[in-house]
Amino acid sequence: MTSLRPWREIAVPHEDVLKGTFQQAEFAADLSRVHAGTASPEYGDPVLFFKRTYITEGMRLLLDSVMKRITGAGGDPVIQLQTAFGGGKTHTMLAVYHLARGTVPAGDLQGIPPILDAAGVIDLPKARVVVIDGTKLSPNMPDGRGSINVHTMWGDLAWQLGGEEAYERIREADESGTSPGKETLADLLATYAPCVILMDELVAYIRQFDENKTLTGGTYDSNISFMQALTEAMKAVPNAVLLASLPESDQEAGSRRGVAALRTLEHYFARVQALWKPVAAEEAFEIVRRRLFSEITNTATVEAAGRAFADLYITSGAEFPRETQESRYYQRLVNAYPIHPEVFDRLYEDWSSLDNFQRTRGVLKLMAKVIHRLWKDGNNDLLIMPGSLPLYDGNTRNEAIYYLPPGWDPVVERDIDGDRAETTEIESRDTRFGSVQACRRVARTVFLGSAPGTPNRMVQGIEQERILLGSVQPGQQTSVFRDALNRLADRLYYLNGANNRYWFDTRPNLRREMEERKRRFDEKEDVIPAIAEGVKKAVAKGHFDGIHIFTASGDIPDDSALRLLVLPPHAHYGKREVQMATVCATEHLKKRGDQPRHRQNRLIFLAADADNTRLLIDHVRSMLAWESIVTDYKNNRIVLDNLMARNAETNLDTARRTVARTIRETYRWLLVPVQEIVGGRVSTEFRWEDYVINPSAEKPIEEIERVLKENEALITEWAPIHLSSLLKRWFWKDGVAEMQA
Repeated sequence: MTSLRPWREIAVPHEDVLKGTFQQAEFAADLSRVHAGTASPEYGDPVLFFKRTYITEGMRLLLDSVMKRITGAGGDPVIQLQTAFGGGKTHTMLAVYHLARGTVPAGDLQGIPPILDAAGVIDLPKARVVVIDGTKLSPNMPDGRGSINVHTMWGDLAWQLGGEEAYERIREADESGTSPGKETLADLLATYAPCVILMDELVAYIRQFDENKTLTGGTYDSNISFMQALTEAMKAVPNAVLLASLPESDQEAGSRRGVAALRTLEHYFARVQALWKPVAAEEAFEIVRRRLFSEITNTATVEAAGRAFADLYITSGAEFPRETQESRYYQRLVNAYPIHPEVFDRLYEDWSSLDNFQRTRGVLKLMAKVIHRLWKDGNNDLLIMPGSLPLYDGNTRNEAIYYLPPGWDPVVERDIDGDRAETTEIESRDTRFGSVQACRRVARTVFLGSAPGTPNRMVQGIEQERILLGSVQPGQQTSVFRDALNRLADRLYYLNGANNRYWFDTRPNLRREMEERKRRFDEKEDVIPAIAEGVKKAVAKGHFDGIHIFTASGDIPDDSALRLLVLPPHAHYGKREVQMATVCATEHLKKRGDQPRHRQNRLIFLAADADNTRLLIDHVRSMLAWESIVTDYKNNRIVLDNLMARNAETNLDTARRTVARTIRETYRWLLVPVQEIVGGRVSTEFRWEDYVINPSAEKPIEEIERVLKENEALITEWAPIHLSSLLKRWFWKDGVAEMQA
């Protein structure tokens, strides 16, 4: 552990991440702004763009096809980019844009030379690049280009290809809003080839046209006809290529008309297109690392960190998910550095299913805020893990819960992270947890892994093994984090658990109901009788003729029977100046009600520990509260779903076991009255001797008898010679040879 270095010493974030000056718009690659020359350098500068861009397998194949196409050596004429919201469509178009324009030699662009070699392209010609952005075009507002007003997509296409000269070829079609034929388009493309046409947000533009209504941009049907003609024309021009992005889901398509436009475009594209899906989940590691961090050159340290985590998972195999036992998980750790693969898995598998979470863009935006806060706060974790997420930070918390349904803010503030969170309170009281932030790390991990799936997931929550995966670092004990999870399951209001799975929910769990019910129970009328019942179960008769639990002195016989008196909780014992137990025991010893007690040596007392008494009372209140919830459910006085009902039963069983254990831990003081021998005579006064019994003993009554016998406070049999010696010492002396009992 000492030889390993924290992530912040190896991976330095980019300047904008360090300063927290990033904006969502900077993560959203804007093709139009790049084309207009107004984009930030990371997108507008080809060299910087490719330096921060990881070329995925899908992007490599796409660029290979585009290179071949614009050199007339094959390749696909039409490529549709259809993937989930934020899946890298526009980013892929930007890669094609910079490569095709040729403002910088292709050999100077990081990652491009190997693709050129594989494609067999020696000299990549400069191509004319047309950018049509559906969110920038207005269907009823012509766009002035010099002395010409461009009305339609096809007018814009012609103008970008060859200015006024090209526009004149389709002026009539543009001004009338009718689509040019595929032959006209093919001739236009051939004249200005090699050319690349990039069409982004196409559905966003076409869905604005109402049926049977003509705008300056044409009609719905004329725009659909244009797309059909254009895709057909591309096949006739061997060095022209069209890339178009379509949304993957109906929700992203927007309105009913948007969905209809998507279906129609999918139909026409399907006739000629090659379908590409640029970003695979495993490739997200490098995409995020390049965008958020400067180049990492210390590979030896990265590999050492990966090996330390991999060794931890293999050494404690049963504690972690099965995939961590495979050798390839080590490679995942290295590839994802300085972010733990579990962060990516949860964000890409779970959070990407949320509405409006834009996969790669959403991950970048959230992680940029996470990294900024961790860097600013001096975080020294070996990797950025689910348990590292700084949900105490307002910006990070707001970014995370933005994608979730309403109601998550109080969950995070009360149960998960922050100065007022229950996790922080527990850690401040228990240094075993606080030294490694075990409670907060566990809670953050559960949040990341369960929040997106609540309440619609078929199987809710994440397993304990995955919680440990997101929390534990090399050199730390998994048992500490397991204990922290158990403590949280017992204390938090919004944390639920069942079948080794845990999850947060915006609905308070039954614990809040239990806590409210605890206040209903009166200590004298409800709690003390429940403790008495628990003590009765724990203590059987044994050698005692009678066991009296919280019994008034007047109800305890004054006879020769050996009796164990269990004192009530308020008569507790400890190493303090005033002992309530000895005061109470003395009253019982000296009197039977209002009368003096004669056979005082027949009483032994069992007292509660002063430090445990309040805890015992609290545990009993909890047990009574759970009993009332289960009883009300069975009597149809409250409504619970099946899972909550099972949880209530489980919590009741746990509470009963806790009370039984706490009774043994609390009632551990034996008090025995002892008379001193002064000048050969027995003093009329007495003192108290205390003995501690082992609370873990299987049978408490046998442990009580063992302790009393070992200390000769209880003698069940005497050897004749020993008995004779004592009789001679105290009774058969001064000429007395016999006595009556």
